Amino acid sequence: MTEGKISKNIISFAFPIFLGNLFQQLYNVVDSLVVGNVLGKEALAAVSSTGSLIFLIVGFLGGIFVGAGVIISQHYGAKDKEKVSIAVHTTIAAGLIAGIIITIIGVVGTPWFLELMDTPEDVFVDAVTYLRIFFAGGIGIVMYNTCMGIFQAVGDSKRPLYYLIIAAVLNVVLDILFVAIYDFGIAGAAIATVISQFVSAILSFHKLTKAEDYHRVVIREIKINTTMLKSLVKMGIPAGVQNSVIAFANVIVQANINQFGAAAMAGSGSFAKLEGFAFLPITSFSIALTTFIGQNLGAKQYQRAREGARFGIIACISLAEVIGIFIWIFAPALIRIFNSDPEVIELGVLRARITSLFFFLLALSHCISGILRGAGKTQIPMYVMLVSWCIIRISYITIMVRIIPDIRVVFWAYPITWFISSAAFVLYYKKSNWLEAYE
Repeated sequence: MTEGKISKNIISFAFPIFLGNLFQQLYNVVDSLVVGNVLGKEALAAVSSTGSLIFLIVGFLGGIFVGAGVIISQHYGAKDKEKVSIAVHTTIAAGLIAGIIITIIGVVGTPWFLELMDTPEDVFVDAVTYLRIFFAGGIGIVMYNTCMGIFQAVGDSKRPLYYLIIAAVLNVVLDILFVAIYDFGIAGAAIATVISQFVSAILSFHKLTKAEDYHRVVIREIKINTTMLKSLVKMGIPAGVQNSVIAFANVIVQANINQFGAAAMAGSGSFAKLEGFAFLPITSFSIALTTFIGQNLGAKQYQRAREGARFGIIACISLAEVIGIFIWIFAPALIRIFNSDPEVIELGVLRARITSLFFFLLALSHCISGILRGAGKTQIPMYVMLVSWCIIRISYITIMVRIIPDIRVVFWAYPITWFISSAAFVLYYKKSNWLEAYE
């Protein structure tokens, strides 16, 4: 990432991440397709309602490992073999511990979490079943993301893609087998997801033990280095908090959607699956920018970092908006794929038509956030997201739904808060010298 044409570097790194996310999104969609068409809208609502809660718990830990990736990428850019090795082994050890924690919290706390979200009685049992099984595989989920972060930090985005493709294909096969053929119900969809995640985690970890570069994992060296852990946590906590506050806000949004019934949950959840495709270029470029900025700052190539940031922002918002326009146009047909109930389709299309044309704002916020993380300024994105996507979003919904009890009020919370965060990020990006700590 420190040599060659900037646009080629970023695109060649982002594209495998894009494909990997595409396959991951596809197998998330398959869950909903199989559940919605085989088990009905109540089961689809149960699966859909768990997404925000899953991200609330997994997202915090994922953010921690984003911080780890920044540390690894900077040491890798500086060609400091010893520190890269220490950071990698500390990250793996922390991932194992985190996987155990998330399993315990998820399995034990599932009913309580769903009650807090006002999950309707007609979908509560299915939601508990799905979520408990999902969290039972917590170690597999966390370890795959941990290994993926290490690969990406050293500029290898292809390996995670290969393993994700294998997991995606396996998930599709197991979904059809467990739900449609063997009639395991909603538990079958959760089991398929967990098995797939474990397979991708095992393959990723095995490859790290065979790597021929600084980031090779030696099993006997997997341990916590206290000094490195402090650096990883210091860098990762803000990103973890950022993910968590976003997810927490979305849990509140989901709780408000739940009050409008199973059809609203299914319709909104179906659109959320489609919305995931808009996140593909956003996530890909955000991760690519974090790694690109981190490695180039480590190599003291400051102008190259600036040029890469500018290119990444323009490319990302353009792609996200193209996808948004496509979803806006074809929303009725796309929502119908998940469930044929007219009310489900109507509500899913309603959310699509309100939010999809504003995806460029979402992309802008995430790209600048990725750039700042790569530069080590992880607290700025945390503060911006905390205020705009948590405090303002929750306050808006809490107040406005009481005044206007219409689900459109809830849906408008997204573009409104995307605009606020984008304005704040652009202002900071233009007015501050985000490379001042390095130049």
